[in-house]
Amino acid sequence: MLLTPEQFFGFLTAALLITASPGPDNLMVLSMGVSRGRKQGVAFGLGCALGCLSHTILAALGISALISASPIAFTSLKIAGGLYLIYLGSQALRSRGIGHQIGAQNYPQDSLLKLFFKGLIANSINPKVVLFFLSFLPQFVIQQNGHIGLQTAQLGITFTAQAVVLFGLLGYFSGAVGQWLNKRPKAGLWLDRIAGSIFIALGLRLVLAR
Repeated sequence: MLLTPEQFFGFLTAALLITASPGPDNLMVLSMGVSRGRKQGVAFGLGCALGCLSHTILAALGISALISASPIAFTSLKIAGGLYLIYLGSQALRSRGIGHQIGAQNYPQDSLLKLFFKGLIANSINPKVVLFFLSFLPQFVIQQNGHIGLQTAQLGITFTAQAVVLFGLLGYFSGAVGQWLNKRPKAGLWLDRIAGSIFIALGLRLVLAR
């Protein structure tokens, strides 16, 4: 059972916008590239992106088991997830921008492989990312189509794939991106506003949809 075209492209659009908006992972990748170089930024960024696979597995198993146990429990998860997305959106709307955070960190000298695993572990053990996946992925699961675990896995893999591309590009072009954002602090604010609006819209849809 493959995702429907509308389901896939709707999810991919939202995932791209959210991944491209300022956030902890973006800032770490950007700072790494600015302070250490593009190879280091790419290595760390790819690790962060592939860390999403662990959350995909947890979400696919957890959501599938939850639906099998109780459709009411799944509805409760969607409502709780919607409220969490609304909270994330409100936080993004109140953000003051990211310019001052770029390049402010000093990183020790590590091999590219070590930087990759640092990014992988940093993302994999981040409880906020776990909550995000459990909140975001159910938004695009069509319960009537069945194969909930497979749908969730495909959505998670799609998210990981686009994160690999965006984080890889961010690490590679980090110097130029960092300079551009530092010169245009309002750009970071607008990216936050866009991401915040997306989070709130998705959250409201989760809470209100039946």
